[in-house]
Amino acid sequence: MRTRAFLVLAMLLVATALSGCLGVGSDDNSDRENDPFNVPTWKIGDWWLYTFTTPEFSDDTARLVVSENDTEDGTAYNLAISNHVEARRHAVLNHNPFLGRITHDNLSAYENGVPQPVFQFPFQKGDSWNFTLFSVEWDANVLEVHIENDGVTSQRIAVISASSTDGSTLSYIFDEGAGFLRSLIWIDSEGVEQLNMQLASFGKGHEGEVWFIRASDLFANSWSGPDVDVRDTFFVGDHPSGVEYDEMIYYLNANMGGGTGTLTLRDHSSVSALERAWQPGESEEGQLGEINAPSQDYTLTVTLTGQSEISIIIAGGITSSWVL
Repeated sequence: MRTRAFLVLAMLLVATALSGCLGVGSDDNSDRENDPFNVPTWKIGDWWLYTFTTPEFSDDTARLVVSENDTEDGTAYNLAISNHVEARRHAVLNHNPFLGRITHDNLSAYENGVPQPVFQFPFQKGDSWNFTLFSVEWDANVLEVHIENDGVTSQRIAVISASSTDGSTLSYIFDEGAGFLRSLIWIDSEGVEQLNMQLASFGKGHEGEVWFIRASDLFANSWSGPDVDVRDTFFVGDHPSGVEYDEMIYYLNANMGGGTGTLTLRDHSSVSALERAWQPGESEEGQLGEINAPSQDYTLTVTLTGQSEISIIIAGGITSSWVL
Protein backbone atom coordinates (compact mmCIF):
# COMPACT_ATOMS: atom_id res chain seq x y z
CA MET A 1 0.00 0.00 0.00
CA ARG A 2 2.91 2.35 0.76
CA THR A 3 4.26 1.84 -2.78
CA ARG A 4 0.90 2.60 -4.36
CA ALA A 5 0.40 5.70 -2.21
CA PHE A 6 3.84 6.95 -3.20
CA LEU A 7 3.09 6.39 -6.90
CA VAL A 8 -0.20 8.24 -6.71
CA LEU A 9 1.53 11.21 -5.02
CA ALA A 10 4.26 11.16 -7.66
CA MET A 11 1.73 11.12 -10.48
CA LEU A 12 -0.13 14.07 -9.00
CA LEU A 13 3.13 16.02 -8.72
CA VAL A 14 3.86 15.28 -12.39
CA ALA A 15 0.38 16.48 -13.32
CA THR A 16 0.82 19.69 -11.34
CA ALA A 17 4.26 20.42 -12.80
CA LEU A 18 3.10 20.01 -16.38
CA SER A 19 -0.05 22.08 -16.32
CA GLY A 20 0.44 24.72 -13.66
CA CYS A 21 -1.88 24.46 -10.69
CA LEU A 22 -4.75 22.28 -9.66
CA GLY A 23 -8.03 24.15 -9.60
CA VAL A 24 -9.37 25.17 -6.23
CA GLY A 25 -12.51 23.23 -5.52
CA SER A 26 -15.81 24.99 -6.16
CA ASP A 27 -19.32 23.66 -6.38
CA ASP A 28 -19.05 23.56 -10.18
CA ASN A 29 -15.71 21.81 -10.01
CA SER A 30 -17.04 19.31 -7.51
CA ASP A 31 -19.88 18.47 -9.88
CA ARG A 32 -17.44 18.02 -12.79
CA GLU A 33 -15.25 15.74 -10.73
CA ASN A 34 -18.21 13.40 -10.36
CA ASP A 35 -19.09 13.43 -14.06
CA PRO A 36 -17.92 10.42 -16.10
CA PHE A 37 -15.05 10.75 -18.57
CA ASN A 38 -16.34 10.15 -22.09
CA VAL A 39 -14.20 8.76 -24.88
CA PRO A 40 -12.64 11.57 -26.96
CA THR A 41 -12.98 11.73 -30.73
CA TRP A 42 -9.67 11.97 -32.56
CA LYS A 43 -9.10 13.42 -36.02
CA ILE A 44 -6.43 12.67 -38.59
CA GLY A 45 -3.43 14.89 -37.80
CA ASP A 46 -3.97 14.99 -34.02
CA TRP A 47 -0.60 14.43 -32.33
CA TRP A 48 1.08 13.85 -28.94
CA LEU A 49 4.81 14.22 -28.25
CA TYR A 50 6.10 11.75 -25.63
CA THR A 51 9.41 11.00 -23.99
CA PHE A 52 10.18 7.36 -23.22
CA THR A 53 12.58 6.20 -20.50
CA THR A 54 13.53 2.52 -20.07
CA PRO A 55 16.25 0.80 -18.02
CA GLU A 56 17.84 -1.02 -20.97
CA PHE A 57 17.80 1.54 -23.77
CA SER A 58 18.66 5.20 -24.13
CA ASP A 59 15.84 7.71 -23.69
CA ASP A 60 13.96 8.71 -26.81
CA THR A 61 11.20 11.04 -27.95
CA ALA A 62 8.45 10.29 -30.44
CA ARG A 63 5.54 12.23 -31.87
CA LEU A 64 2.51 9.96 -32.20
CA VAL A 65 0.14 11.06 -34.97
CA VAL A 66 -3.34 9.88 -35.97
CA SER A 67 -2.74 8.68 -39.53
CA GLU A 68 -6.05 6.87 -40.14
CA ASN A 69 -9.50 6.83 -38.56
CA ASP A 70 -11.14 3.94 -40.42
CA THR A 71 -9.03 0.84 -39.77
CA GLU A 72 -10.51 -2.45 -38.52
CA ASP A 73 -13.62 -1.97 -40.68
CA GLY A 74 -14.04 1.60 -39.48
CA THR A 75 -13.78 0.82 -35.75
CA ALA A 76 -10.25 2.03 -34.98
CA TYR A 77 -7.68 4.73 -35.51
CA ASN A 78 -4.06 4.17 -36.48
CA LEU A 79 -1.28 5.90 -34.54
CA ALA A 80 1.96 6.41 -36.46
CA ILE A 81 5.26 8.21 -35.75
CA SER A 82 6.43 11.39 -37.46
CA ASN A 83 10.05 10.20 -37.83
CA HIS A 84 11.02 7.09 -39.82
CA VAL A 85 14.09 6.32 -37.70
CA GLU A 86 12.03 6.56 -34.52
CA ALA A 87 9.38 4.31 -36.08
CA ARG A 88 12.08 1.67 -36.65
CA ARG A 89 13.44 2.13 -33.15
CA HIS A 90 10.02 1.66 -31.56
CA ALA A 91 9.35 -1.35 -33.77
CA VAL A 92 12.46 -3.25 -32.67
CA LEU A 93 12.48 -2.19 -29.00
CA ASN A 94 8.73 -2.78 -28.67
CA HIS A 95 8.38 -0.57 -25.58
CA ASN A 96 5.49 1.57 -26.85
CA PRO A 97 2.13 -0.24 -26.76
CA PHE A 98 0.27 2.80 -28.11
CA LEU A 99 1.18 2.47 -31.77
CA GLY A 100 -0.93 1.09 -34.56
CA ARG A 101 -4.59 0.34 -33.97
CA ILE A 102 -6.45 2.19 -31.20
CA THR A 103 -10.20 1.56 -30.97
CA HIS A 104 -12.75 4.34 -31.41
CA ASP A 105 -15.05 3.21 -28.61
CA ASN A 106 -12.49 2.86 -25.82
CA LEU A 107 -9.01 3.95 -27.01
CA SER A 108 -8.02 0.32 -26.45
CA ALA A 109 -4.49 -0.62 -27.55
CA TYR A 110 -3.95 -3.90 -29.39
CA GLU A 111 -1.68 -6.55 -27.87
CA ASN A 112 -1.21 -9.84 -29.70
CA GLY A 113 -4.12 -8.95 -31.94
CA VAL A 114 -6.57 -8.29 -29.09
CA PRO A 115 -7.75 -4.78 -28.05
CA GLN A 116 -6.90 -4.17 -24.39
CA PRO A 117 -9.00 -1.65 -22.38
CA VAL A 118 -6.34 0.47 -20.71
CA PHE A 119 -9.33 2.78 -20.25
CA GLN A 120 -12.97 1.80 -19.75
CA PHE A 121 -15.11 4.65 -21.04
CA PRO A 122 -17.25 6.14 -19.63
CA PHE A 123 -15.37 5.98 -16.32
CA GLN A 124 -15.32 7.99 -13.11
CA LYS A 125 -13.63 7.95 -9.72
CA GLY A 126 -13.97 4.55 -8.04
CA ASP A 127 -14.47 2.56 -11.25
CA SER A 128 -12.41 -0.58 -11.82
CA TRP A 129 -11.72 -3.00 -14.68
CA ASN A 130 -9.02 -5.38 -15.93
CA PHE A 131 -6.87 -5.79 -19.03
CA THR A 132 -3.58 -7.23 -20.28
CA LEU A 133 -0.58 -5.11 -21.27
CA PHE A 134 3.12 -5.99 -21.57
CA SER A 135 1.88 -9.62 -21.22
CA VAL A 136 0.83 -8.79 -17.64
CA GLU A 137 -2.74 -9.03 -16.34
CA TRP A 138 -3.78 -5.81 -14.58
CA ASP A 139 -6.60 -4.77 -12.25
CA ALA A 140 -7.17 -1.03 -12.68
CA ASN A 141 -8.84 1.50 -10.38
CA VAL A 142 -9.61 5.20 -10.89
CA LEU A 143 -8.14 6.68 -7.70
CA GLU A 144 -8.47 10.43 -8.16
CA VAL A 145 -10.14 13.02 -10.41
CA HIS A 146 -8.97 16.64 -10.38
CA ILE A 147 -9.86 19.89 -12.12
CA GLU A 148 -6.96 21.95 -13.48
CA ASN A 149 -7.17 25.69 -14.18
CA ASP A 150 -4.58 27.74 -16.04
CA GLY A 151 -6.47 31.02 -15.68
CA VAL A 152 -8.10 30.67 -19.10
CA THR A 153 -9.44 27.14 -19.41
CA SER A 154 -9.98 24.20 -17.14
CA GLN A 155 -9.80 20.49 -17.77
CA ARG A 156 -9.96 17.30 -15.80
CA ILE A 157 -7.39 14.61 -15.18
CA ALA A 158 -7.94 11.09 -13.86
CA VAL A 159 -5.25 9.25 -11.90
CA ILE A 160 -5.47 5.50 -12.52
CA SER A 161 -3.51 2.77 -10.76
CA ALA A 162 -3.32 -0.85 -11.88
CA SER A 163 -1.73 -3.79 -10.08
CA SER A 164 -0.92 -7.41 -10.91
CA THR A 165 -0.74 -10.50 -8.74
CA ASP A 166 3.08 -10.52 -8.91
CA GLY A 167 3.32 -7.05 -7.32
CA SER A 168 3.91 -5.04 -10.50
CA THR A 169 2.24 -1.63 -10.76
CA LEU A 170 1.05 0.50 -13.65
CA SER A 171 0.24 4.13 -12.82
CA TYR A 172 -1.13 6.47 -15.45
CA ILE A 173 -2.99 9.73 -15.96
CA PHE A 174 -5.73 10.41 -18.50
CA ASP A 175 -5.71 14.07 -19.55
CA GLU A 176 -9.14 15.21 -20.79
CA GLY A 177 -7.67 18.30 -22.44
CA ALA A 178 -5.10 16.27 -24.39
CA GLY A 179 -7.59 13.50 -25.07
CA PHE A 180 -5.03 10.84 -24.21
CA LEU A 181 -2.37 9.78 -21.73
CA ARG A 182 -0.41 12.42 -19.85
CA SER A 183 1.91 9.85 -18.29
CA LEU A 184 2.36 6.14 -17.73
CA ILE A 185 4.81 4.45 -15.36
CA TRP A 186 5.32 0.67 -15.26
CA ILE A 187 7.23 -0.78 -12.29
CA ASP A 188 7.85 -4.52 -12.27
CA SER A 189 7.69 -6.95 -9.36
CA GLU A 190 11.37 -6.33 -8.54
CA GLY A 191 10.77 -2.58 -8.19
CA VAL A 192 12.48 -1.73 -11.50
CA GLU A 193 10.90 1.05 -13.55
CA GLN A 194 10.49 -0.65 -16.93
CA LEU A 195 8.82 2.29 -18.71
CA ASN A 196 8.27 5.96 -17.95
CA MET A 197 6.19 7.66 -20.65
CA GLN A 198 5.58 11.42 -20.28
CA LEU A 199 3.60 13.83 -22.44
CA ALA A 200 5.65 16.86 -23.52
CA SER A 201 3.12 18.59 -25.78
CA PHE A 202 0.19 17.90 -28.06
CA GLY A 203 -1.74 19.53 -30.89
CA LYS A 204 -3.76 19.18 -34.06
CA GLY A 205 -3.18 19.37 -37.78
CA HIS A 206 0.18 17.62 -38.14
CA GLU A 207 1.48 17.85 -41.71
CA GLY A 208 4.06 15.69 -43.42
CA GLU A 209 4.90 12.00 -43.78
CA VAL A 210 4.31 9.60 -40.89
CA TRP A 211 5.22 5.92 -40.48
CA PHE A 212 4.01 2.83 -38.70
CA ILE A 213 5.99 -0.42 -38.70
CA ARG A 214 4.04 -3.52 -37.72
CA ALA A 215 6.75 -5.68 -36.19
CA SER A 216 7.36 -9.05 -34.59
CA ASP A 217 10.39 -10.28 -32.65
CA LEU A 218 12.76 -12.60 -34.52
CA PHE A 219 15.88 -12.90 -32.35
CA ALA A 220 17.44 -11.42 -29.23
CA ASN A 221 20.53 -12.38 -27.22
CA SER A 222 23.58 -11.00 -25.42
CA TRP A 223 27.08 -12.35 -24.79
CA SER A 224 29.94 -11.42 -22.47
CA GLY A 225 33.62 -12.29 -22.86
CA PRO A 226 36.14 -13.67 -22.50
CA ASP A 227 36.38 -16.66 -24.85
CA VAL A 228 33.01 -16.52 -26.62
CA ASP A 229 32.62 -18.31 -29.95
CA VAL A 230 28.97 -18.97 -30.73
CA ARG A 231 26.88 -19.77 -33.77
CA ASP A 232 23.10 -19.40 -33.77
CA THR A 233 20.35 -19.62 -36.36
CA PHE A 234 16.84 -18.25 -36.73
CA PHE A 235 14.10 -18.46 -39.33
CA VAL A 236 12.28 -15.54 -40.93
CA GLY A 237 8.80 -16.47 -42.04
CA ASP A 238 5.83 -14.16 -42.40
CA HIS A 239 4.32 -11.84 -39.82
CA PRO A 240 1.72 -13.65 -37.65
CA SER A 241 -0.93 -11.83 -39.73
CA GLY A 242 0.30 -13.77 -42.78
CA VAL A 243 1.87 -10.75 -44.50
CA GLU A 244 5.47 -11.01 -45.68
CA TYR A 245 8.04 -8.82 -43.92
CA ASP A 246 9.61 -6.14 -46.08
CA GLU A 247 12.57 -5.50 -43.77
CA MET A 248 14.46 -6.68 -40.70
CA ILE A 249 15.42 -4.09 -38.10
CA TYR A 250 18.26 -4.58 -35.65
CA TYR A 251 19.34 -2.78 -32.48
CA LEU A 252 22.98 -3.43 -31.58
CA ASN A 253 25.15 -2.66 -28.56
CA ALA A 254 28.83 -3.53 -28.30
CA ASN A 255 31.44 -2.57 -25.71
CA MET A 256 34.89 -4.06 -26.04
CA GLY A 257 36.57 -2.81 -22.90
CA GLY A 258 39.96 -4.54 -23.08
CA GLY A 259 38.92 -7.25 -25.54
CA THR A 260 37.91 -7.68 -29.18
CA GLY A 261 34.73 -8.85 -30.87
CA THR A 262 33.09 -9.77 -34.16
CA LEU A 263 29.49 -10.26 -35.26
CA THR A 264 28.39 -11.64 -38.62
CA LEU A 265 24.86 -12.28 -39.90
CA ARG A 266 24.49 -14.33 -43.11
CA ASP A 267 21.42 -15.52 -44.98
CA HIS A 268 20.73 -19.04 -46.28
CA SER A 269 22.81 -18.41 -49.42
CA SER A 270 25.80 -17.29 -47.27
CA VAL A 271 25.42 -13.66 -48.31
CA SER A 272 26.55 -11.39 -45.49
CA ALA A 273 23.72 -9.13 -44.29
CA LEU A 274 25.59 -7.59 -41.35
CA GLU A 275 29.27 -7.60 -40.38
CA ARG A 276 30.98 -5.87 -37.47
CA ALA A 277 34.45 -6.06 -35.90
CA TRP A 278 35.69 -4.14 -32.85
CA GLN A 279 39.13 -3.57 -31.38
CA PRO A 280 39.95 -2.99 -27.67
CA GLY A 281 38.29 0.15 -26.36
CA GLU A 282 35.81 0.46 -29.24
CA SER A 283 32.05 0.50 -28.73
CA GLU A 284 28.70 0.98 -30.46
CA GLU A 285 25.72 1.98 -28.37
CA GLY A 286 22.18 1.84 -29.70
CA GLN A 287 23.18 1.19 -33.31
CA LEU A 288 19.97 0.95 -35.35
CA GLY A 289 19.88 -0.53 -38.85
CA GLU A 290 17.73 -2.38 -41.34
CA ILE A 291 18.04 -5.24 -43.80
CA ASN A 292 15.68 -5.13 -46.76
CA ALA A 293 13.84 -8.15 -48.19
CA PRO A 294 14.82 -10.69 -45.50
CA SER A 295 15.28 -14.31 -46.64
CA GLN A 296 14.27 -17.49 -44.86
CA ASP A 297 17.19 -18.68 -42.72
CA TYR A 298 19.91 -16.66 -41.02
CA THR A 299 23.07 -17.68 -39.21
CA LEU A 300 24.60 -15.40 -36.59
CA THR A 301 28.17 -15.86 -35.38
CA VAL A 302 29.74 -13.96 -32.47
CA THR A 303 33.28 -14.02 -31.10
CA LEU A 304 34.58 -12.20 -28.03
CA THR A 305 37.90 -12.05 -26.24
CA GLY A 306 38.87 -10.35 -23.02
CA GLN A 307 36.51 -8.04 -21.19
CA SER A 308 33.86 -7.44 -23.87
CA GLU A 309 30.13 -7.71 -24.53
CA ILE A 310 27.66 -7.66 -27.41
CA SER A 311 23.85 -7.62 -27.49
CA ILE A 312 21.47 -7.58 -30.45
CA ILE A 313 17.70 -7.47 -30.98
CA ILE A 314 16.24 -8.29 -34.41
CA ALA A 315 12.61 -7.77 -35.48
CA GLY A 316 10.75 -8.24 -38.74
CA GLY A 317 8.79 -5.23 -39.97
CA ILE A 318 5.97 -4.34 -42.35
CA THR A 319 6.15 -0.63 -43.12
CA SER A 320 3.24 1.69 -43.90
CA SER A 321 3.42 5.44 -44.45
CA TRP A 322 1.00 8.32 -44.99
CA VAL A 323 1.37 11.91 -46.14
CA LEU A 324 -0.90 14.18 -44.13
